This record gives sequence, structure tokens and C-alpha cells, in this order.
Amino acid sequence: MQKISDSTLGDLFPNTLTDTSCVYIEKDREVWVATEMCAQYIESNVDSIVVRENGKALGIVGGYDVLDHLRKNPTRDFQYNHKVEEIMFKDFPQVEKNIKLEDLIKKWKESRRAFAVIPNESGEHSAVSARKMLELGTRCLTNISASSMPKKKTITFSKDDSLGKVIELMFEHNTRKLLLENSKQFISDRIILGHISQVIKFKTEIDNFLDIPIRDLCLDYVHELKEDLKFNKLCAVMDKMDHPFVIYNDTPISPWDICLTLLSEDISTTLEPQKIEACPHCGKSMD
Repeated sequence: MQKISDSTLGDLFPNTLTDTSCVYIEKDREVWVATEMCAQYIESNVDSIVVRENGKALGIVGGYDVLDHLRKNPTRDFQYNHKVEEIMFKDFPQVEKNIKLEDLIKKWKESRRAFAVIPNESGEHSAVSARKMLELGTRCLTNISASSMPKKKTITFSKDDSLGKVIELMFEHNTRKLLLENSKQFISDRIILGHISQVIKFKTEIDNFLDIPIRDLCLDYVHELKEDLKFNKLCAVMDKMDHPFVIYNDTPISPWDICLTLLSEDISTTLEPQKIEACPHCGKSMD
């Protein structure tokens, strides 16, 4: 039987692949608009904003792109006087439904952006992100559990750190979330961009955003698992969260970790087939 990683998106999501519409921004909008939109949409089913001109998609902009330019240009002037097209990721990540899961995740690894778009029947694009893979994970049966997920180093920060230091830690360790030392609180690119959006609007005396003390930001609490959930139940718990992120035995687990686990040999033949009713007249699915 075919491994999940060798299966195509069309096979893995026969009924829901194009369920999530993309969110768009015009290329000539100011960077502050992209900052605010990313704060609203990233870490969700969309996770990146599609940049376009006159209806044509040109690239994407997400937390990685905004933070990367923020650490190089941390001023209010840059946010107001520069355009989205200057900071967008120009290698537009369009895929087709026949792409294999393994190849999709490889693309995500190379671009450091777990997001792609796929054409839909309306002639527009639908979004496919790491969050989408939680849906797939809920339909897997495997001996893998939270305790057997790949272990990784937990990166922490201090309440005494500056925003600039925290952002550099994110890029140094290639992670979007950091845990506050000796606590169950965390910071993410979404939280940072949300705070920057508020500073831009209401704290005009602040110009260099990297100097902002981390203690000024409102952190989130990570969901701590109390039991060693099986992989499908773990995915189900995360799929119900607005911003999926859990921790088990001091090991953080994000949707990206779910993506990597889906490539495991231990999930080679465990995908439950979906039940699709067929029309007795034409044989087509009745979903």
C-alpha cells in the first residue's frame, strides 16, 4: 500500500483540498497594511497573504517576510513609505493537486514558508498550509504518539530581552515560536506583528521597534498535554485550536512538526479511506 508521503494532495484531500480561500493584498499597499493583515491571518488556515496586481498573483507575504525586513528596517518610516512588493516572497508557491505530499513539504523546507496555493474551480486560488495537515493527521492510525514525536531543542527567551533579540533568536533557530524561560508562556510572529501594529497606530513616540522591551507584549499560554495522546488525537486537539501549539513533557509541538511526522514510515498504510457516496445514475460522488 502506498505511503502517505507518496500520495498526492488530490488523493489525501479528495473533498476538501480547495475549501480555504486565499486572502489578497495589492502590491502597492504600504508595509504597515501587510503587518496588520499578517497579525490577523498567520498561524491559521491561510498563514500567508497572496500579493497581486490587477488580479494577477505575484508572490506572498507572511510572518517570515515581514519580520525579516523589520529586523533590517525597524522604523515607522519603513512601514509607511515602502510597499508590499518590496518585501514579498516573489517565488509564487503554486502547486497542483497531483503533487505528492513529500514533494510539497520539501518545497516548504526549502522556502521556509509552509504555505502554497492551488487553483480552484472558480479560477481563483485556495490556500494549503501546515494547518491543513492537521486535518490529514486526524485520519491517520499509527503507533506514533506525542512522546515519540521527533525531539527538538526548546528555544527560550527572557522577559528582560528586547524585541530585536527575540526576533534574532527566531531566525537563528528557524522557529516561529519561543517559550518564555521557566514558564508555559510563548511568543510568536503573530504576537509580535500584532503588537507592532498597535505601536504604529497608538505609540507614535516609538520609532525603533527592535528596542521595544518584551515585557510590553502580551504573551500566550501554550496548551500543555496531560497525557501521551496518539497521533490522530493529538492532531484533533490541535485542529480545534485557533493557533495550534502544544507542549508535552517540555517538548513543543507545532503544525510543522505534524508535517514532518507525516513523512514517517510508520504512517505508510494507516490512512483511513473516506466514505464517498456515489450517485446511482452517473457514478459521480455526491459530496
